Amino acid sequence: MTVPFTMKTTAQHESSTTSGAAATADQRTAHSLSAALDQLWIKFLPEIRARVEVLEAAAAASAAHELSTVQREAAKAAAHKLAGILGTFNLTGGTELAREFEVLFAGNDTTNPSLAGRSASIAAELRTIVAGRK
Repeated sequence: MTVPFTMKTTAQHESSTTSGAAATADQRTAHSLSAALDQLWIKFLPEIRARVEVLEAAAAASAAHELSTVQREAAKAAAHKLAGILGTFNLTGGTELAREFEVLFAGNDTTNPSLAGRSASIAAELRTIVAGRK
């Protein structure tokens, strides 16, 4: 019985060693980036929560037919900023919801009952998304 045997050339050995080292370096880089994002999340979390609160307050005011132009503009701006920051942290669902909220509040008809209901739902979903990111 003959057993097949192959030897690696020096170049093949160095290539496999190099690719293993590159994979390890990639893992370290990914871990470092993840740790940096976690630190940024902690730093910006109070601001993110405050923006969600702005959306919640605007949704409640809209439902009560008490939404002022200033409050509508503040909610639209907060939604825009949330869309960006949530995207930075790869919370794409949150980004899409924040964009939807921004579009809802871009118009002048904020007394529409469906707007109040949808905006309250979006704000609640955003709160859940923010709370769920560790």
